[in-house]
Amino acid sequence: MSNCCIKIKDRFIGVNYPCYIIAEMSANHAGSLEKAIELVHAAKESGADCIKIQTYTPDTMTINSEKEYFQIKDGTWKGENLYRLYKKAYTPWEWQKKLKEEAERTGIDFLSTPFDKTSVDFLEELGIEFYKIASFELTDIPLIRYVALKGKPIIISTGMATLGEIEESVKVIRETGNDQICLLKCSSAYPAIPEDMNLKTIKHMEETFNVPVGLSDHSLGSIGAVTAVAMGAKIIEKHFCLSRKDESPDASFSMEPQEFKQMVYDIRAAEKAMGRVSYDVSKTEESSHIFRRSIFVTEDIKKGECFTEKNIRVIRPGYGLEPKYYESVLGKKATKDIERGTPLEWNMVD
Repeated sequence: MSNCCIKIKDRFIGVNYPCYIIAEMSANHAGSLEKAIELVHAAKESGADCIKIQTYTPDTMTINSEKEYFQIKDGTWKGENLYRLYKKAYTPWEWQKKLKEEAERTGIDFLSTPFDKTSVDFLEELGIEFYKIASFELTDIPLIRYVALKGKPIIISTGMATLGEIEESVKVIRETGNDQICLLKCSSAYPAIPEDMNLKTIKHMEETFNVPVGLSDHSLGSIGAVTAVAMGAKIIEKHFCLSRKDESPDASFSMEPQEFKQMVYDIRAAEKAMGRVSYDVSKTEESSHIFRRSIFVTEDIKKGECFTEKNIRVIRPGYGLEPKYYESVLGKKATKDIERGTPLEWNMVD
């Protein structure tokens, strides 16, 4: 299998395959298992290929401390303490087997992001088939090596990462013998703004690392995602909620079901529009061919009379000789009487 293609379950991801679309639940269950299950179904109905959660606890992410290092000073979560934020946002581990089973029943793939070795071990017990590494963990080389050794496909977000940091992570994975890697271009701001997205990096990343590349999209709306697909993105990951009015840490930059459904529709339309390199005349174009220009007789002409700029013109429609013959015909004589409005043919030219 080419490095520019990976396989997730029965799906290939890479060049010449449809974009794989991930709905990121994150904290949008707002602490309710019922809402989390509802999000699984809504993601499927909105056209997502996969529902993604995150596997951590406040204690696997950080420590409970009031020191200033642990206070968030700006952005979407300004004023929050890290430990309390993660306590509010995490998906209880006892839910995750139920969510995975619900996803399987619903016919949507299930994915999670582990944040430490204990969460990897937990997800292995759940029978997870591929992994996601978050942007903030891209430099956690011990975690990446531990995940890579499981021999399963790995999707890595690259927000905030330098080229050297991405290179180091990819190298660590490949050193384990695992070459099933997909990188996601990402702007780790919540929400991201268009001028920080630099989607041209997608192609460069693909060529540099010889892996499929996608977009983890934290921007508002779908223009970033659709543009990324047109530029070669093979995975789109987007935060997904039932309503932005819900009180959860991620709702403000997440997509509601109808918006997500429209984004999926637009992505699929963009894929069709990109098509392939082709100069063929399509079936739908054939019927328009007749409205091209051609040479028509525009004044009555008698047999033996010369063709002039006054009595023949290049006009629509396309029933006569092609316009490229116009100058060759000028000055030649008519072989017969020709009525105004007749398409010119070679048998009329002496």
